[in-house]
Amino acid sequence: MVHSSDQIELAIPAKAQYVGVVRLAVSGIANRMGFDYDDIEDMKLAVAEACTNAVDHAYSGKAGQIVIRFQIHQDRLEVVVKDEGNSFDIDTVKRRSGPINTCLPLTAMRERGLGLHLMETLMDRVVIDGSRGVVVTLIKFIRRDEVDHDVDSPAKTQSNRW
Repeated sequence: MVHSSDQIELAIPAKAQYVGVVRLAVSGIANRMGFDYDDIEDMKLAVAEACTNAVDHAYSGKAGQIVIRFQIHQDRLEVVVKDEGNSFDIDTVKRRSGPINTCLPLTAMRERGLGLHLMETLMDRVVIDGSRGVVVTLIKFIRRDEVDHDVDSPAKTQSNRW
């Protein structure tokens, strides 16, 4: 049973070959929490993008570390991806990338900022703090059935016969 106070932390070298380890951790944690397959795949992609950005941009080829913290809540999973490398101004990146025109083919879109757009599309909430290193917080809510679990199924209810 997963408890709402559970927190898991993972530290990896800022190298591309370790991003897959983070994807596996996301998958395992989200599955245990009860997320559906599509949401798990979305989270794996968004978290991998945040980690890949840290690998590619944070340390400029120097050795560094990425810390990933999974904060488990009853209704959501928060994943925080933190590096202590090069910071950036999120508003500048958004202005430089401009609005995403979904009518254009993917190859015509600007490369810079596309990862940010991807994370924002796949997750319910994305918060980026670039003041000291970069901290990306990705939040995904569990979408449960609209029907309570204690409601009788149609097979169990008695039908009224005329």
